[in-house]
Amino acid sequence: MSAPTLVERLDAALALLEQILVVLLTGGITAIMMAQVVLRYFFGAPLFWAEEISVQLLVFASVFGLSLLTRRGDLVSIDFVPRALSPRAHHTLMAALGAVMLAIVVFVAWLAWGWISRPDVRLELSATTQLPRWTTYAVLPVGLACMAWHQVAAIVRHLGGLRQPGGASG
Repeated sequence: MSAPTLVERLDAALALLEQILVVLLTGGITAIMMAQVVLRYFFGAPLFWAEEISVQLLVFASVFGLSLLTRRGDLVSIDFVPRALSPRAHHTLMAALGAVMLAIVVFVAWLAWGWISRPDVRLELSATTQLPRWTTYAVLPVGLACMAWHQVAAIVRHLGGLRQPGGASG
């Protein structure tokens, strides 16, 4: 198996895992909030932690959803220039832009990891559940690492497109 094929398979597997995770997280938010409504309005016994946990799950789903958008190439972009280029120039430009995006994502992930590693952040507890907040914050460098992997796979795809006759992706 060639390296580009292995990268593509790993990228697809990560995307499938992220998609399952986003669906489960969204289902969890729905279940928690439905239980909250029923318990609060029908039994007068609300879940004191429902809103906080739901917000945390929403953040997790958003970060991994953003990583999925990165993999699919569905982030907001101005694409009239790449579309107007020849296939070879298109792949060259997209690989270069992918490298820039990769550098930015890795830098922000490094900053996020440094931030959650600070002692004052590691000691911070959530208001309602008293869980350490760093566990919630940790989703940022993990999600950014997933985005970085998807960006590496996109660069590999575009470099592979350059090897095709005429620069067309095959």
